[in-house]
Amino acid sequence: MKNIKLSVLNQSDLEQLARFVVEENFSHHDEKTSDIQSIMNKEIKYIHDEELRFSNSKVLIAKNYDNEIIGSIRTLRWNHSDILPIEKMFSINLKDLINTNHYEIWHIGRFAIKKDPDEMGIRLFKMLMAHAISDVCKNNKAIAIAECDVKLLRTLKVLGIEAIAITTSIHYLGSETVPVILTYPGLKNFLDKHRHLLCSSSEQLHQGVVLPNHQQYYTFV
Repeated sequence: MKNIKLSVLNQSDLEQLARFVVEENFSHHDEKTSDIQSIMNKEIKYIHDEELRFSNSKVLIAKNYDNEIIGSIRTLRWNHSDILPIEKMFSINLKDLINTNHYEIWHIGRFAIKKDPDEMGIRLFKMLMAHAISDVCKNNKAIAIAECDVKLLRTLKVLGIEAIAITTSIHYLGSETVPVILTYPGLKNFLDKHRHLLCSSSEQLHQGVVLPNHQQYYTFV
């Protein structure tokens, strides 16, 4: 039996996170260009520097028995002043699209799972997603926004998470990416079905908790 360790990432390890997210996204989509390594290095630095600017974010990582990152996800409660990745990537202003006085807005990002069927799969997908949206669902006036790869978008819909496209897609990190709003009812429905995948306390996450992975599944990003 193999184990998965979940923990909250220290800010000093953001470069490791950025490298994992970029490399896994490109590996899933088999991007082939002559300057691929240069492109990846620029994206790694961009993501690292961007995450450093956010003081109110929480990055959850999963590691395998070899202490390698095999999954990640980040939640950020928007303070209405920081420019979010989704705004820069798609040249939009959230305040023009969403009643920010009515909703509590969260950004979900840096979601990646290692492309290795012997390690990961849908269980880890659900586990990371459940932890990410547990904070969002504490307020029924909350919504989440995210930049979704089209494959991930299809998976979310299969799992019952409503995703509403904000604008047209772009090509990013090797795949077609869509900006979406994730509504509270869909998130809450998913969370209620998967509460058994949550750690019992936030202290456990900060210290790290080992969860058994009894089965093998296919992977997603």
